[in-house]
Amino acid sequence: AETGDGTNLVVVLAGELLVLAEELLKNGLHSSEVIGGYTLAMKKALEELDKCVSYSAPGTVLKDPVELAKSLKHVIAAKQWGNEDLFASKIAEACVLAMPPNPANFNTDNVRVAKIVGNSVHATTVVQGMCLTRGALGTITDVRDAKIAVYGIPLDSSTTETKGTVLLKTAEELKAYSNSEEEALEAVIKSIADAGTKVIICGQAVGELALHYVEKYGMMVLKCPSKFELRRICRTTGAGALVRMEPPTEKDLGFCEHVYVKEIGSTVCTLFDHEKEDSRVATIVVRGSTTNIMDDVERAIDDGINVVKSMTRDARFVPGAGATELRLADALQQFAEAQPGLDQYAINKFGLALEVVPRTLAENAGMDAANTIAAMYAAHKGGAGGVGINIGELSTADCGVLDLYHTKKEAIKQAAEAAITVLRVDSIIKIGRAHV
Repeated sequence: AETGDGTNLVVVLAGELLVLAEELLKNGLHSSEVIGGYTLAMKKALEELDKCVSYSAPGTVLKDPVELAKSLKHVIAAKQWGNEDLFASKIAEACVLAMPPNPANFNTDNVRVAKIVGNSVHATTVVQGMCLTRGALGTITDVRDAKIAVYGIPLDSSTTETKGTVLLKTAEELKAYSNSEEEALEAVIKSIADAGTKVIICGQAVGELALHYVEKYGMMVLKCPSKFELRRICRTTGAGALVRMEPPTEKDLGFCEHVYVKEIGSTVCTLFDHEKEDSRVATIVVRGSTTNIMDDVERAIDDGINVVKSMTRDARFVPGAGATELRLADALQQFAEAQPGLDQYAINKFGLALEVVPRTLAENAGMDAANTIAAMYAAHKGGAGGVGINIGELSTADCGVLDLYHTKKEAIKQAAEAAITVLRVDSIIKIGRAHV
């Protein structure tokens, strides 16, 4: 929830730490000694991680989509191999559009994803504003320089709060009563139009009669049942959500350069396009032949956006492709040898556990894991600290892959804390099936 990426590293590393802890416990070490060793090793690993930093992105990178895309490329490649350039550039473009004047206030919720089936993933685009996957209710589908009123209530003739009985004696009275209701609704909608409103967005139902009068006064009307989307529309247009059928004040009206309905694939969408001014919300319109492909892309985009969020706090990077983990493993094994107590065994195992990352990468690429790790150790001892696994060439080399320091640091901390928490459990009570 906080970092948004590195889930696999946490799970794999915590699992490896527990497997190796089991060996230590079987060999006679007490769990308190293993916990002490792991705690020491975690602190040492985080200290060594600071020394592994190989690149720090300057503050200007958060306003430059081309430079920001370079920082995101390696994160996306782990999830969308082959399409990393495409998605890194789209995510960078969307994040720069939604970046506030103070990058520390960057909100990941301001970069939205709209998934539309059809075409290939290469047709993915960025909209400077919102993209709703639903059309307009009336016949007006394109408005420029739109003043927008947002209502969180049904757009219909108002009903009384209490039950009332009306006694009608003649047909004329019935007609007059019906007309008075219509006139009251028309007066409200006319007053909304007179306030300068060109687009009405309603959070609930829009009545037939209300739609007739909205069309009569030349306004576009949209229904948006999701209160979260309604809030985002308010954020991107600067509108205030109204809870009474009344004309909006100048302060309540939002503004958008161009609101229009467009068919993307076979899906009718409404786009809020801020053509000139900077929008506070950007939408990545993901295309794909199946929903599964688009779901995978959405997860990759989510990780990329979270990396940008982490970069607003700490833009340091460490070598990727297993290089950092191997360097930490080497440092911890040397640190273990210098320890006098039984802690040294646990510290050594923590170092061995970190080898799981380069080993898994090597095995998944079809390489010999033992030889690959030995070659990496040799390269690191020779002073080449950035040597990782090049799965393209099936060799060990400095590929220039970078991982975010903040993600790596939090993942190691979380994995170690998870393993230590499990080791602290004294006894497990299993509840048997109740016999009736």
